[in-house]
Amino acid sequence: MKSNQFDAIVVGSGISGGWAAKELCEKGLKTLVLERGRQVEHLKDYPTMTKPAWEMPHRNQRTMADRQANPIANRCYAYQEDTAHFFVKDSEHPYIQSKPFDWIRGYQVGGKSLIWARQTQRWSKYDFEGPARDGFAVDWPIRYEDLAPWYSHVERFVGISGSYEGLDTLPDGEFLPAWEMNCVEKEIQKRILEAYGDRRFIIGRCAHLTEPQAQHLAQGRGRCMARNQCYRGCPFGGYFSSNSSTLPTAALTGNLTLRPNSVVHSLIWDEEKGKATGVRVVDRLTKEAKEYFAPLIFLNAACLNTNLVLLNSTSNRFPEGLGNEHGILGKYIAFHNYRGSLSAGFEGFEDKTYFGRRPTAVMLPNFRNVKSQETDFLRGYMSFYTAGRAGWGSQRDMPFGADFKEANSELGPWSVYMMMQGETIPKETNRVSLSPDRKDEWGIPLLDIEVDYDDNDEKLLQDFLQQGEEMLSKAGCIHIRKSDSGQSPGLDIHEMGGVRMGRDPKSSLLNGFNQMHYAPNVFVTDGAAMTSTGTQNPSITYMALTARAVDYAVKELKKGNIR
Repeated sequence: MKSNQFDAIVVGSGISGGWAAKELCEKGLKTLVLERGRQVEHLKDYPTMTKPAWEMPHRNQRTMADRQANPIANRCYAYQEDTAHFFVKDSEHPYIQSKPFDWIRGYQVGGKSLIWARQTQRWSKYDFEGPARDGFAVDWPIRYEDLAPWYSHVERFVGISGSYEGLDTLPDGEFLPAWEMNCVEKEIQKRILEAYGDRRFIIGRCAHLTEPQAQHLAQGRGRCMARNQCYRGCPFGGYFSSNSSTLPTAALTGNLTLRPNSVVHSLIWDEEKGKATGVRVVDRLTKEAKEYFAPLIFLNAACLNTNLVLLNSTSNRFPEGLGNEHGILGKYIAFHNYRGSLSAGFEGFEDKTYFGRRPTAVMLPNFRNVKSQETDFLRGYMSFYTAGRAGWGSQRDMPFGADFKEANSELGPWSVYMMMQGETIPKETNRVSLSPDRKDEWGIPLLDIEVDYDDNDEKLLQDFLQQGEEMLSKAGCIHIRKSDSGQSPGLDIHEMGGVRMGRDPKSSLLNGFNQMHYAPNVFVTDGAAMTSTGTQNPSITYMALTARAVDYAVKELKKGNIR
């Protein structure tokens, strides 16, 4: 037992788990990080990072056999032959879909930080105030001012490129130089601002080192080369991941113990001590059961798996899951609505083009129901758009050969693409639970996911399509086409909730520092902790919440308030 004793345990090594490890280790705590997947070391374990498509067996295409064996993974935009090794295969880790849900997972050291889209926008004060103002979910126990210094703390270390805009709906941060819009994107930006006055398209904010600072170079990271092959693992460390940044930093302290292939079964509740004392683990390869102990536990297994671990952590005190005093664990799951998109053409600028593979789009902060309720649906959506040119050969019905090559040597007209990222409203019926009779190969109940769209989502989608068409039309676009992908929830890979923060223990599981109301030495700082979803990409908020929670937890530990 002594050899299995640590000051802190972190479950999960992804974006938030890596941050928990770094902050805990830097504060002097001997920290164990448990990762259910295999070891992945930066550079060493990126087998395709510099490999051209023609050196791959199937030229970086997915085979018919793979499409049939892994239909869920194949629906993910980042899943290709060059990245498949970083994705969970459908048959290897099954789950139950009471309603259709495409659960995209990355089980390895670094988790989904190796395959995320790297978009990083702060929440505004309106996002934290929204639930209380509009009467949905529960009131956030924190406000923007509570998290602002932690956003800055995280942004400086991660390295975020962006432009300073002075928008109260999308606060500025600590930015490296921004990427540049191309000529058509700038023209569309100008025309929409002239037409609406308050709709500001700005360049996307993303976790890419456009101009590395001393602390980034000290991590062994370098400038982003705009290859846009990030999902393979970056040989330059140009984008942020646990593998290139937080985990190596934690290891340098000498306080980190990293154990891959460790499937967390549940947390251990000591009935006599009235506290969580450790973690039960099943070795992924040998199936051997182990236990590890610590006075401080951080759950960062990614939203749905964190819910699963807590639901499976039963005891006499908590027969329905750890901390589940009032039956709300696993409920109020939410996500982002990505169904709507538009495509169009754009005339002019045929004498201009662009170079490189910029790793971010142009974005429009939410303009619906931000400061007051204005529509017949709650909340709103961010929008993203890009403009580009492709070879004529990609737009014509042309066989391979000399004609195809000749056609692609000449650029075709400009095209425009716009998509939505809509906020969904947490509701009790969107929930996850444990199967009563089906288990995985490690003896853990399968997760049953019951999550769906509702009427609010449909109204929000239609509003985006109508507003998007109107904006593109006023920007001078032609041949505008609207599309509803009809995709199931899950492909957004932004699932949130189930272990939400709140002020009242009767309607939430965590307090304002991500600390469990009824198990105070357990903290949850991944997507499961979110009370509502906002319209922004959530990862930078998870990181900021994690750094803030660790700071609080270590102070409480030293005061003796956590034992």
